[in-house]
Amino acid sequence: MSETTATRATDERLLRVSLLTRLLTRPDIGALAGAVAVFLLFTYFASKNGNDWFSWNDAVQWTDESAQYGIVAVPVALLMIGGEFDLSAGVMIGSTGLLLGYLSTFEHLNIWAAIPLVLLFGVVIGLVNGITVIKTKLPSFIVTLGTFFILQGLNAALTLKLTGATAISDLDSASGFNSAYRWFSSTVWSPHDFKVKVIWWIGITAIGAWVLARTRFGNWIFAVGGDPVAARNVGVPVAFTKVALFVATSVVASLLGIIEALELRSTQAAEGIGREFYFIISAVVGGCLLTGGYGSVIGASLGAAILGMGSVGIIFAAWDSNYTYTFLGGILMLAVLLNTAIRSRASKSR
Repeated sequence: MSETTATRATDERLLRVSLLTRLLTRPDIGALAGAVAVFLLFTYFASKNGNDWFSWNDAVQWTDESAQYGIVAVPVALLMIGGEFDLSAGVMIGSTGLLLGYLSTFEHLNIWAAIPLVLLFGVVIGLVNGITVIKTKLPSFIVTLGTFFILQGLNAALTLKLTGATAISDLDSASGFNSAYRWFSSTVWSPHDFKVKVIWWIGITAIGAWVLARTRFGNWIFAVGGDPVAARNVGVPVAFTKVALFVATSVVASLLGIIEALELRSTQAAEGIGREFYFIISAVVGGCLLTGGYGSVIGASLGAAILGMGSVGIIFAAWDSNYTYTFLGGILMLAVLLNTAIRSRASKSR
């Protein structure tokens, strides 16, 4: 056998890869397996207490819960694949909800005029986070943690100063509320009460998956998360990519703040605080590495579904609700172990 023939015979690019190996190399396969397992788990335990997990009414509840995690988990996953974190995503929900409430009820601005201003506020916060990280070289964990505390303080202090309370209610009295409510927070399927929030979740997941898998920007995300120096050397706009990801995260968090403020017809200073961990857990469960350069938007969305099913399923199964956080912690640990095992198995199978 000639040297050329031998080289071709051993070149891994020419080897056939089995279907199982291709499946195991997908970052979202662990999340899919976990979602099926959790769904079957609560199907069994909920049925023992007379709840039909397969019914539309039960599905409405866990999909609604999942959507409030999944909407923001998508850009958070993209940001993590790009090698960064945003711990201010949760508090942004409260900040933007309060801003919408203040503009529409105290400044008497039509809600449709207030919404672009709220989203613009999200753009500004994203730019501040991204540019600060790029210019100072500080870890995004520290920068966005600082943003988190700044916004948390402003939410309470400014709202109290401007309105005399730390909450804003009666958004349904604002001009343009009814039409805005239909687009952002109403039910979409009668007689069942599926919320339009679920449609937003599905749509944002589809867009995120398309961007990551089918666009040049998606390639840039993987590149800057895997090795930003190498990415810069081959012409990838590292700074632009990272800043754009921070902006996307803040804007989508602002969108969720709008959705929830309209749905509840009120908002408060503490809204959304702590939910940033749910977004990160969803992304990690979905296969995103904390070191960046690897992950899946669909996996993050499945991770959000797991969290939603867990939060609602524990109640339907008549378990002590105090175990909710125990369940979430266990799911996180199992997901990391499973994803690590899958990647290791896939590497050995090549």
